[in-house]
Amino acid sequence: LSQPMFYLSSYLQSNRDEYCVRLQNVSRKDGWNGWIAFFLKAITAQAENNSAKVKSIMGLYESMKSRIQDITHSQYTVQLLDAIFDRPIFETTDFLKRTGIHKPTAMGLLRQLKVANILHELRPGSGRCAAVLCFPELLNIAEGRKIL
Repeated sequence: LSQPMFYLSSYLQSNRDEYCVRLQNVSRKDGWNGWIAFFLKAITAQAENNSAKVKSIMGLYESMKSRIQDITHSQYTVQLLDAIFDRPIFETTDFLKRTGIHKPTAMGLLRQLKVANILHELRPGSGRCAAVLCFPELLNIAEGRKIL
């Protein structure tokens, strides 16, 4: 993922009014205790959210392991799975380099995952330009909302 998937800013944005008031109170009323309490509450809430995301990602990994094996019947299931979890948005050429799977085999596996709607094509390959694929289920968990 291009950005960290665990960050505090989402909590601060969703509680923007309280965030601004607490921050102003630090300089206006020496309100450090209120600011610290708010910030610790933010950290706790975000840690709980992150923990839930991690559990969802781990569950997705386990379910995908058997699903991909059932679809592809390939000896490369774990390599394939690890590659799409490592980079859920990728160019096919990068995938080939990272997995070391022979090109015709890798392209066949990726095609099977596209047909099964596990991977989606963001940009088709054309000439020297590699296709860009993504793994929406992982991206949606990481973002905490449906993006694809």
